[in-house]
Amino acid sequence: MEDDKNMNELELEKIKEKALENHIPIIMDDTLEVIAKILTEKKPKRILEIGAAVGYSAMCFSKYLAEDGLIDTIERDEERIEEAKQNFKKVEVENKINLYEGDAVEILPTLSEKYDVVFIDAAKGKYPFFLKEAIRMLNQDGIIFADNILYKGYVMSDYNKHKQRTAVRNLREYIKETTENPNLETEILEVGDGLAISKMKSNTKIESSICNIEFDY
Repeated sequence: MEDDKNMNELELEKIKEKALENHIPIIMDDTLEVIAKILTEKKPKRILEIGAAVGYSAMCFSKYLAEDGLIDTIERDEERIEEAKQNFKKVEVENKINLYEGDAVEILPTLSEKYDVVFIDAAKGKYPFFLKEAIRMLNQDGIIFADNILYKGYVMSDYNKHKQRTAVRNLREYIKETTENPNLETEILEVGDGLAISKMKSNTKIESSICNIEFDY
């Protein structure tokens, strides 16, 4: 692991315990372990996270940034935004994480940075849109992680309840797009609630091959 002297690990553990007690969705330990191994090797300079919640995963990822690296994360829930800001200060990583406040659907098209890693963990029904934007901003040899891709097992079953139908349909669309895109190498791991790992192939001209995607709100 990279030097953690600037991170308050005790506070990070307290934040994790509080989130679990309050049923706030945070990255699962086995999912984090897989991503941490990849980040340790990659040493990313820039990470984009779509869906900050209380900032737990961004703080965990910040351990593996290259020197002077930065994480951009997006959150729309006002209470979680304020809690995330406080958490970044408690863990002493506020200089490594930039928080965009608002809906990722509106914010992403305004961003023009290039990222080594994109982590998607927001509204499941919007994953195809997030993928399109992630590909647009991904560096050569970049990696896209999509958490909860199997969504309680519903994605790989014939589950079709009305409340979850849109989310399930769009997660299936995400998997289809990433596995059929000739510029990506994708694997789906059964860790946590499912993790999709898509790597941009070398010497690929990065442009989205995804057509206009419509999803229900």
